Amino acid sequence: MRFDAVPKPPQIAARPQDTRGYPVPAITPFEDGEPRFALTDYEKSADCAKNRRCSVCADVMPAGPVWRVVGAAEAEAIGEALAASRPYRNMAPTWEGPGHRACMLYASMVCPYLARPQARRKVLDRGTVRGTTGAVVGFADYEYAVTDSQVLFRFLGIVEFLPHDDAATAHLATLQAELDA
Repeated sequence: MRFDAVPKPPQIAARPQDTRGYPVPAITPFEDGEPRFALTDYEKSADCAKNRRCSVCADVMPAGPVWRVVGAAEAEAIGEALAASRPYRNMAPTWEGPGHRACMLYASMVCPYLARPQARRKVLDRGTVRGTTGAVVGFADYEYAVTDSQVLFRFLGIVEFLPHDDAATAHLATLQAELDA
């Protein structure tokens, strides 16, 4: 599915776009006026963490659950824990911040890295394949740490698990329902 066929949440529609029409996430740095999608801007990420702002649209997230998109390994671990009725808590921090449900559903289908199973990030030694599965996961809350060089997040208490196989377009109806609500 083409990225421009995915319904766009209003707060994402208000974001700057690159020359192809892709919305630029809130934490994406610019270099020479161009977005650097595979990188994370330290100051923007720290602002989002400290002020409970969505890492995609930069709007404030209300109290309550936050969402993020997870790759194959984490989606499988969460799915296994939930199937066995065990609690899940990943103690390893991630540099990927939380967002609104609609923003993360949208990102799972539009971000070239998140939406394509064979996609690779070639920046900052992230050249591994994303994998054939993933999920949009809702968490009760998050913790963060702002260090001298990075912002790290941990997520607590799963409240929603929306797995997908090869294509995250499985979330299209869920996104549309979220936008219609």
